[in-house]
Amino acid sequence: MTTLDELAGVLGEPAVPEGTWEREASYVSAAALRRRVPAEGLAERVRAIDGVASVEVRGKGFLRIVVAVPGVLVEEEPVRVPFEAEWPDFPRTWENPGFVVRYGHVRACAVRRWARELGVAEGGFRGELLDDPWHRRVLRVLAELPGRRVSREPGWESYLVRLAMAYHDAHERAPAVPVGDEEPGAVHTARVRVAAVVGKLLPGPDRL
Repeated sequence: MTTLDELAGVLGEPAVPEGTWEREASYVSAAALRRRVPAEGLAERVRAIDGVASVEVRGKGFLRIVVAVPGVLVEEEPVRVPFEAEWPDFPRTWENPGFVVRYGHVRACAVRRWARELGVAEGGFRGELLDDPWHRRVLRVLAELPGRRVSREPGWESYLVRLAMAYHDAHERAPAVPVGDEEPGAVHTARVRVAAVVGKLLPGPDRL
């Protein structure tokens, strides 16, 4: 069970990601108010979860929770998004959300192929290495998944576009595979893991 699974179990609901996550991975929760339980008592239970860096009680009972390693979000295989888009195939430009999403899937699949060819290890995932701002943005979007799955209006279409755009930036600015004479290392393993998760969530063909 991951830190976030335990957190949802203690709160009784998914926590809501807050901020950009560029510096820290924070969540907020109104679970104490909804369950009508003392906020400080719930905060103490949250603090006991391995992987929670800090918990602060705010206002009338809101909790602000910081997770030490947001990379735990990609430790397990995600469940596919329950959404079937009817985006047109053309034009294949950034103005077409269908292209943005499908090309994100294509890139994620390509990364996994290149990683195998270049000898990037599949094992030894270290979530703390996903500390560049671009992969942190991808993790921030992924953090919304649990809450959206239980929402009556999850907004999957716009969510997939946001995830794809965040992944495109990470793909271009923080490559998941070695470049030039660079040797494959643990950071590449971590980034390839993100590609695997994003590829599972974004619909599309493996190649365009």
